[in-house]
Amino acid sequence: MDFNVKRLAADAGTFLSRAVQFTEEKLGQAEKTELDAHLENLLVRAENTKQWTERIMKQTEVLLQPNPNVRLEEFVYEKLEKKAPTRMNNHELLGQSMIESGSEFGPGTAYGNALIKCGETEKQIGGAERELIQSVAINFLTPFRNFLEGDFKTILKERKLLQVKRLDLDAAKTRLKKARMTDARAAAEQELRMTQSEFDRQAEITRLLLEGVSSTHAHHLRCLNDFVEAQTTYYAQCYQYMVDLQKQLGSFPSSFSNNNQSSVSGGASISVPTIPVSASLPSVSAGRDSSTASGGFNELRSSNGSRKARVLYDYDAASSSELSLLADEVITVSSVPGMDSDWLMGERGSQKGKVPITYLELLN
Repeated sequence: MDFNVKRLAADAGTFLSRAVQFTEEKLGQAEKTELDAHLENLLVRAENTKQWTERIMKQTEVLLQPNPNVRLEEFVYEKLEKKAPTRMNNHELLGQSMIESGSEFGPGTAYGNALIKCGETEKQIGGAERELIQSVAINFLTPFRNFLEGDFKTILKERKLLQVKRLDLDAAKTRLKKARMTDARAAAEQELRMTQSEFDRQAEITRLLLEGVSSTHAHHLRCLNDFVEAQTTYYAQCYQYMVDLQKQLGSFPSSFSNNNQSSVSGGASISVPTIPVSASLPSVSAGRDSSTASGGFNELRSSNGSRKARVLYDYDAASSSELSLLADEVITVSSVPGMDSDWLMGERGSQKGKVPITYLELLN
């Protein structure tokens, strides 16, 4: 019982000491230990990563489901851990209406047949949209959400603990300055050594966690590639569905009998512009090549020479054949015959390995 009372009293004393230190710092009456610049930069980068991850997630959800009421309903079902009711999307609703109206007018009539064919295509597009949403949710939104609810919460916890250790350290420094008696100074010096050690240890733990944000960026980059691939597949499917539909509608006669009644022979016919089926869709790699050429990477490959390049972001090597990079450092890069177009050979002193060109900016 006495032990518990003493412990409660000690905890209360520690809390009061921290509160006093924090208040005096705010009033400018006490000194504050500043974190080193590297740790401060890591903290800023982590906070920026969190804010932009939240914003990208929100806008992606709006893109996939523009209706805010439906998004709210899906959010509630997710929190209740219940499955949301299945509903048709807008393409499927339009397709269903077209099919039903075409059946009403008669599948044997040109107009009814055309409506049914359009409706079936709209439902195909609706199905492709469902596949897009599912792919993006799994491969893009889920990893982003896992970072916010997992890694970043751990960072927040350790950052708060670092703040507590910093307050304890500065409070110990203040007590040492105020100590006059020899015994009091000795006790204050011992307390300062202990609080300094705890602060340094917590700063190192926090730093290691914050440096892990570089790996998070690399993971999110792969998720971004998955997102682009899912969109490319979706738009390619929609394009092919519409080309096929266009060919079917183009085979219909410009004038026809509807419900056994002849149309006016002089009536204007609707001409459907034909898109060449052979037209190639722009690929992700083609877009990347065009931006690469503008940066001079193609010239570097053709010359077989070497150039200086500045590193844009931190990069952790995934294998022994790759070279880890630090943002803002300058390395030498060169092209190796047969190497993938997305990579170059990088050199830093005696270190050598493959580096991704998306992390580089060529220097003049």
